[in-house]
Amino acid sequence: MAEAERREQITAGIIERTGITEDVIERLVHGFYAKVRSDPILAPVFEARISDWAPHLAQMCAFWSSVALMTGRYHGTPMVKHMKLPIDAAHFDRWLALFEATAQELCSPVAATHFVERARRIASSLEMGVATGQGVMLGVGERFRRNASGATG
Repeated sequence: MAEAERREQITAGIIERTGITEDVIERLVHGFYAKVRSDPILAPVFEARISDWAPHLAQMCAFWSSVALMTGRYHGTPMVKHMKLPIDAAHFDRWLALFEATAQELCSPVAATHFVERARRIASSLEMGVATGQGVMLGVGERFRRNASGATG
């Protein structure tokens, strides 16, 4: 079986099990980022880097299509983009809280669970990458925290 055909079968199976479609992903991404843009913790991080939201939202739809449906639409380097950001565990916790709330509001329970499981793994991986980029090796169960001055500890 060709790789493209195998990917299509995997995607079709996920759609059948979860009800997630590209339209569902678009609603989730746009709903989530509407919350992010008004959030006192996350908005400043995004506002400092994104002036034109349309390309970012399109990229995030491709990212979540790849993550949730295994479509392979996203071709980026999320770790590289996050490693230098002034973020820590509090940002990831807030990101997850908003994402989970949005998924539960806009998706079926099965789809929300599918998205949230992946979001938690992504947040954990990115937090570890951000910590490593700051020269901090996290142990099992440890979280990355910056102090008020921005230093790590």
